[in-house]
Amino acid sequence: MDLRIMTEPQRGASYRAQLSLARAAESLGFSAFFRSDRYPTTPAASVAGLTDAWITLAGLARDTSTIRLGTLTTQATVRLPSLLAVQVSQVDQMSDGRVELGLGAGSGDDEHRVYGFPFPPDRNARLEEQLGMLFSLWNGPEGSAHTHKGTYYQLDGFPALPKSVQGSIPVIISGLDAPRAPVLAADFANEYNAPYATVAEASAQFECVRTVADYRDDLVYSVTVPACVGRDEAEVTRRAEALGRTAAELRANGVAGTPDQAVDTIMRYAEAGASRMYLYVQDMDDLGHLELIASAVRPQLT
Repeated sequence: MDLRIMTEPQRGASYRAQLSLARAAESLGFSAFFRSDRYPTTPAASVAGLTDAWITLAGLARDTSTIRLGTLTTQATVRLPSLLAVQVSQVDQMSDGRVELGLGAGSGDDEHRVYGFPFPPDRNARLEEQLGMLFSLWNGPEGSAHTHKGTYYQLDGFPALPKSVQGSIPVIISGLDAPRAPVLAADFANEYNAPYATVAEASAQFECVRTVADYRDDLVYSVTVPACVGRDEAEVTRRAEALGRTAAELRANGVAGTPDQAVDTIMRYAEAGASRMYLYVQDMDDLGHLELIASAVRPQLT
């Protein structure tokens, strides 16, 4: 199981806090650091830190050296495809080919209202058009220009972007909210992610995608789950309470418990078809949590 670290800075987090967590994940050997592409909607969260996903990833591209970086997920409603194509391409260059893009149709009408983003009912159709545009813009011949006359977006002579350092930029489709998500995963994605899913839910989502993408033996199946691991029950309880949650709740919906218990849960996700797991870490200051997972959980998975 490939373990990655994921966090949600819309709860409030400075760039410095995210950098500290990303560097810890890098030094401890986790393969990637991902963050949500959301914005705070409460004054308390914004006081703790209001950051933009792609500006943050650009900074991390220069302030880290080996760990992969990406979003789960960027919202198609928030970023125009032409601008997003440039942003991701630039972070790809800045990181020497370590960037990945998780892209979704957009959720959270409260966030859209707070920041003045449109929240159209045809978000899924927009996502599909945007995915096709991104692939065209990233893969056009060098020195060429791209014109697009679609239902939602029009481009007139968009300059071809530099070729990706890594050959092509990996794309992740997350969740089944879009009716055609399995088709989009099969047609465009390198990875399908089941977000915050139980073992049973992840298994069902993977099976739904496989019915369409059965010809894709290279498609990675992953899951995002909250993590709460402690050396003993007291430490598990303390970490859960610090998050305003209970250990029982986290055990039912994520990877929680002692290291051995966490390994058992991870192996159940592996049996369901996941080969990659994004561990959602809510407390960015608890670097000891990452150290414990790296030293007592990950070695048991090899």
